[in-house]
Amino acid sequence: MSHRQRSMKRWTLVAAVVAVGFYVTALSGAVYELTSPSAFSFHIALRKAYSVVAFAIVGFLCAKVVREWQGRVPSLLHTALAIAFYSGLIEVGQFLAHSHEGFASNVFDVACGAVGGALGRIAAGFTEKTA
Repeated sequence: MSHRQRSMKRWTLVAAVVAVGFYVTALSGAVYELTSPSAFSFHIALRKAYSVVAFAIVGFLCAKVVREWQGRVPSLLHTALAIAFYSGLIEVGQFLAHSHEGFASNVFDVACGAVGGALGRIAAGFTEKTA
């Protein structure tokens, strides 16, 4: 494997580490309380804003990984759907671990994943070289 082929896979490694880190963080009630204390009246809005930013980071990395493996940046729709799916996996993990927010809240959280994923894909597009 050439140096170029090895170095090209760096986005895959970074994306895997970040996605697993965010997943574990999302399951931690202690992290939630530390970053947006329930004493704040706006703690839920704060958590949703954090989630969109986190999903944008994962969406950006997802686009970079697809570029690494397929030589193209994925479509906005594909990236948004992939990150919405990732968000859904987080919702399942939270349900199994501790959270019982309700269906509407879970759907909203997955929508935040899709929006964040789309924003990340848009950001990734800006980093691509134009011909």
